[in-house]
Amino acid sequence: MIQDAFEGYADSPIAPAQFCFSITPSDTADLPRATKALYVGTGGSIVVLSVRGTSPVTFANVQDGTILDVRTQAVRATGTTASNIVGLA
Repeated sequence: MIQDAFEGYADSPIAPAQFCFSITPSDTADLPRATKALYVGTGGSIVVLSVRGTSPVTFANVQDGTILDVRTQAVRATGTTASNIVGLA
């Protein structure tokens, strides 16, 4: 088992991610957990539904390797052209 020097510390929105997972955009499915941020490996547009949002929002012209500091509950397929998206939670 790995030793984690930060195990006893509380998590917060500005703390480094404890979970990372690949995201396949979907128009119907939400993410398995809310994110702190998204890593966009291959740039383009990305359509997200924030954790408190009621309508999707488009981030246009996101560059390769960008980290979007957005708490997200879903990444929608329609309108998303970015790929290699990783959820940071």
